Amino acid sequence: MYVETERTVTRTQIFLTESEIAEIRSLAARMGMKQSALIRAALDEYLVTHRDTHRKALLAAGRGLWKNRRDLPDFRCLRREWDQKRLA
Repeated sequence: MYVETERTVTRTQIFLTESEIAEIRSLAARMGMKQSALIRAALDEYLVTHRDTHRKALLAAGRGLWKNRRDLPDFRCLRREWDQKRLA
């Protein structure tokens, strides 16, 4: 385990091609970063992008889920009642 400035990280191993290693070394040198920090930053960005995409897909799939339900209360009426009680 290694403690970075803001978080604790755990060592892991991945298999990379020679060209991937060369690109990472080159990019890390140009950016003045360690290779591990560059890989973590790229992975963080990838995970955030895909996490948001998954969340948006779930929200889109649920859109209109209750649209034709007839067994639900009138939410506008309930909200008016709650507001009146709160203001009373």
